[in-house]
Amino acid sequence: MASATIAVIEDESIIAAAVAARLRREGFKVDIAADGPSGVELCERTRPDLVVLDVMLPGFDGLEVCRRIQKNRPVPVIMLTARDSETDMLVGLGIGADDYMTKPFSPRELVARVMALLRRVRSFPSPAGGPFTISDLEVDPARRQVRRSGEVIHLTPIEFELLHTLASKPGVVFSRDQLLSQVWGYSDGFGARTIDSHVGALRRKLGSELFRTVHGVGYAVDV
Repeated sequence: MASATIAVIEDESIIAAAVAARLRREGFKVDIAADGPSGVELCERTRPDLVVLDVMLPGFDGLEVCRRIQKNRPVPVIMLTARDSETDMLVGLGIGADDYMTKPFSPRELVARVMALLRRVRSFPSPAGGPFTISDLEVDPARRQVRRSGEVIHLTPIEFELLHTLASKPGVVFSRDQLLSQVWGYSDGFGARTIDSHVGALRRKLGSELFRTVHGVGYAVDV
């Protein structure tokens, strides 16, 4: 864990330096870039284990950075945004970001999320079992694919993990804390809004009728 490399792509130098210093104290190797083009170049050159990525960047924004760095090699991404903008969050999650944090944020919480995501990537087992159907979808755990009428529906790695977790027990209600623990590896209860945003993305891609919201508790997949 301590040998992992983190890329911090952030144009506000004070924030970038503070984040890098905190991560380095935890034993991580940290590289910094201050704009979109240099952030993409940094990721191509160093192949980091995780990226902390600001949405608003010079050159081109963090959403474009996320698209480019996820194109050839999936890498965990935590997006930072100064705007509590649902559109930015949903677009970021839909193109491969695993999580987001709204500024101002707690450095301690950021470090905890970084560590949890790295643990998940390194130890999360591949979903077991053969293909199964749910509603009009075919879910193939081995290929990590979802198809409708033979057409593959693109899901990000974290979206597939979330769908597979819910669909593995149709009708069972998973609390947000259970999903954060099983899918993200978070154990401190933070990140509940991340669950809501990812379920929203799955609803748009797969159909809203598939997912049942149990207010105040969490979500279930119904058949």
